[in-house]
Amino acid sequence: MTMQTPEFIDRARWTDRGFLGGWRSLAGGTGEVVNPATGAILATVGMAGAQDVALAAREARAAQKEWAARLPQQRAEIINRAADLLEKHGAELSGWIMRDSGSVQAKAMIEIEHGALFLRHAASLATQPLGTFITGMDERRQYARRVPHGVVGVISPFNFPLVLSLRSIAPALALGNTVVHKPDPRTAISGGIIIARIFEEAGLPPGVLHVLPGGAEAGEALCTDGNIAMISFTGSSRGGAKVGELCGRHLKKVQLELGGKNPLVILDDADLDVAASNAAWGAFLHQGQICMATGLVLTHEKIAMQLAERLVEKARNLPAGDPDTLQVALGPIISDGQVTAIREVVEDAVAKGAKLLAGGRHQGRFFEATVLAGVKPGMRAFDEEIFGPVACVVSFSTDDEAVELANRSEYGLAGGVISADLGRAMALGERLNVGQLHINDQTVQGGPYAPFGGRGKSGNGSRMGGPADIEEFTQWQWVSVKQAATAYPF
Repeated sequence: MTMQTPEFIDRARWTDRGFLGGWRSLAGGTGEVVNPATGAILATVGMAGAQDVALAAREARAAQKEWAARLPQQRAEIINRAADLLEKHGAELSGWIMRDSGSVQAKAMIEIEHGALFLRHAASLATQPLGTFITGMDERRQYARRVPHGVVGVISPFNFPLVLSLRSIAPALALGNTVVHKPDPRTAISGGIIIARIFEEAGLPPGVLHVLPGGAEAGEALCTDGNIAMISFTGSSRGGAKVGELCGRHLKKVQLELGGKNPLVILDDADLDVAASNAAWGAFLHQGQICMATGLVLTHEKIAMQLAERLVEKARNLPAGDPDTLQVALGPIISDGQVTAIREVVEDAVAKGAKLLAGGRHQGRFFEATVLAGVKPGMRAFDEEIFGPVACVVSFSTDDEAVELANRSEYGLAGGVISADLGRAMALGERLNVGQLHINDQTVQGGPYAPFGGRGKSGNGSRMGGPADIEEFTQWQWVSVKQAATAYPF
């Protein structure tokens, strides 16, 4: 008789609970995590209310000084062990990502791979030099050093639940902060339980990380609690505006990574097959439920119809269905309400003169890859972030017009330019009002080593990743030292 390997995500440990200094029942009760592809209940988890957030914030604040006082390499060792555990159990954990977020297998494995990279990058931050000597006006020694904020509250979304949680949690911990994390309750397992388990197993001390799935009440409590010094929020622009308002009212540092209506500009000298491949990947990956998804395919009028035809061919070869079958390219949309919102945007475009060349239909939560041509300003498909698998083809006649169309957006997250003429592509790209620019590439790019974020409705100028992490998750402290105290004239 063969012994069965126990599951790393052991249900008996966390069912009906949250991670509050350990696995505990929460005052907010419990909630069901549902597979968006099948409607099946995957698990029940603890749901946090304001009372739970207050307790977690107090415990996190009590634990923070000791955690920050640990040797940097000790913090790094724990975070690297968490990365090892994520990779070791990747096959099991990717299944949870598929089931609670509607991810196809390849996308779920990208989350495991990138999640480990974010952890290892964060571990490297712990041992970076965090200060500098500065010039003084007298004999005192003076220096400036970066110090942790204290307790960081993290609020993460459903679409890339593991990665978009770890990219804030890991650097915050590495740099000496403690963390209270609220994952989206719809993806509480892949955005929360997995993270609590890898850090628990890696030896993170009690009280340093709390994982509390919850809704608006818990999110508001994070933003207003006096023990929490900073909020790192990833989500919609509407949600980010509320978070920013609450944090501003409480004079709390806030980091916002929000939505996007990201233009991919395809010039008339581009290779059409390559350009169509880029546009399809940017528009359809994870059903378009990505903040940096290609929201507008801005195409020179000479090639617009040819490019649209190639997009149609690709769309018709991207089946949507249950990712567990391993036979689909697109999984489910996260909710029935979002399906309705996508359909209404498509209908609005058609009613205002756009041509529906492919898709536009859905079966339950499975929305077909959709191609709209002739999209123009004034259509919701041009103006709004869709968060669905819709490629919106917009034609232009000159490079100046392409820039003008791209910059009409209130968003400013990502942009791409594709051209055989690198100088022309660079010159056009540098005029785009975006936080990240990709020349000869599509808009869906991410990773731990680059400062990620946007402007306008895409964020508040803050960045996540790379050199920005030290700037975001610490603050300057000026220190001056005299050999002995001296008297002043008063």
